[in-house]
Amino acid sequence: MVFKLNNLLLSRIASGNGHGEDSPYFEGWKAYDSNPHHLTENPNGVIQMGLAENQLCFDLIQDWLKNNPKASICTPEGVNEFREVALFQDYHGLPEFRNAVAKFMEKVRGNKVTFDPDRIVMNGGATGAHETIAFCLADPGEAFLVPTPYYPGFDRDLRWRTGVKLIPVDSESSNNFKVTREALENAYEMAKLDNIKVKGLLITNPSNPLGTMLDRETLRSIVSFINEKNIHLVCDEIYAATVFSQPDFISIAEILQEDIECNLDLVHIVYSLSKDMGFPGLRVGIIYSYNDAVVSCARKMSSFGLVSSQTQHMIASMLSDDEFVGKFIRKSKRRLAARHRVFTYGLAQVSIKCLTTSNAGLFLWMDLSGLLEEKTFEAEMALWRVIIHEVKLNVSPGCSFHCPEPGWFRVCFANMDDQTMQVALSRIRTFVNKDVDTKKPKKTLRWQGSLKLNSPRIYDDFINSPHSPIPQSPLVRART
Repeated sequence: MVFKLNNLLLSRIASGNGHGEDSPYFEGWKAYDSNPHHLTENPNGVIQMGLAENQLCFDLIQDWLKNNPKASICTPEGVNEFREVALFQDYHGLPEFRNAVAKFMEKVRGNKVTFDPDRIVMNGGATGAHETIAFCLADPGEAFLVPTPYYPGFDRDLRWRTGVKLIPVDSESSNNFKVTREALENAYEMAKLDNIKVKGLLITNPSNPLGTMLDRETLRSIVSFINEKNIHLVCDEIYAATVFSQPDFISIAEILQEDIECNLDLVHIVYSLSKDMGFPGLRVGIIYSYNDAVVSCARKMSSFGLVSSQTQHMIASMLSDDEFVGKFIRKSKRRLAARHRVFTYGLAQVSIKCLTTSNAGLFLWMDLSGLLEEKTFEAEMALWRVIIHEVKLNVSPGCSFHCPEPGWFRVCFANMDDQTMQVALSRIRTFVNKDVDTKKPKKTLRWQGSLKLNSPRIYDDFINSPHSPIPQSPLVRART
């Protein structure tokens, strides 16, 4: 009763469920939070494989910090900078920070493009950057097209407080979930029939959850599409440096330098250091827009989620070290490739297939459709709950990514040490080899009788998020 009375005193946003905390997808995170695995202290706990964190190169970062104590204003070596940095409040950001980030973005993209530091707008992580760009480009009730499967947090980041809609663009496993011009046209026309104004297209490149990249032909087709429709293109490139094998990453910035007709005012890039550098806790998000008005507006709006000047100072020092940055990028790619190779080999030993075109990201797109009782999302959720509660692995079900086909799961492999990875693979092998009968459970578990699943095709009301406001939860760390 008290909760209902409080709701009457709150706004619709505050009292609603737009954040997505109570979605079925979130149950896996709660299972991990309540029983986290530890190699020695809790070996039977839930292993977190739903968190897209890059923990494979922390030793490189730690070594650099030890060798560069002046980078921090909280050390005896850097304390002389404390006053100036601590007092800095300009929402444009430290000039050296913007210069270093622009240079790093160029290096990650093979120095094939250039970025103007004056177009760098900082935000509190890519989450804040996406919401800011949504506020800048669309009014409540207007929409962005988003190819499926896509990161569940977009439902929160772009929609929760802005009132913007997301319209799925269908893809199929038969062509490795490739974005096609036909699918874009169909989604655009369906929106028109529903009297929904489409203001933009959001793409992730490399893809979360697929771990694939958009090729040059597809990117050029996308640019042509948005130019013809006169709608915006938002390119999420936060996994740009996680590409660990050929072909190389192609940024939308590279396409714009080619001989292609496009209104540059329509194109915007979202970037961060959460994935490429493994800094989700530092909350460094970036908007890079070719539109002067968007840069101006986004910079004013960034006042609500600035990167601390202390963090800017340290990041500027680190990213200005060319030798370190080059070494970090090379070693990160090698370590990601090695982890990907070991993990896919382990899955292949029990005949589990993954999307073969994946060569980027911190995760695999795993096909468990053969373990489903029937080809439905209800069966996918039932299997997912068995994996969480019995196998004790928190992997993410495809329906939460709006995947149009049941049976796909995202499994993260870069957020753990080698020993934990081997434990995870051992649990998977045991589960499959025992041929656990998930199709006909011996008894009805409590969660089976009350299972509720929203359709992944509803773009206005279906909200899923891997984040939680629970204090001390790892879910508040970063976009996942």
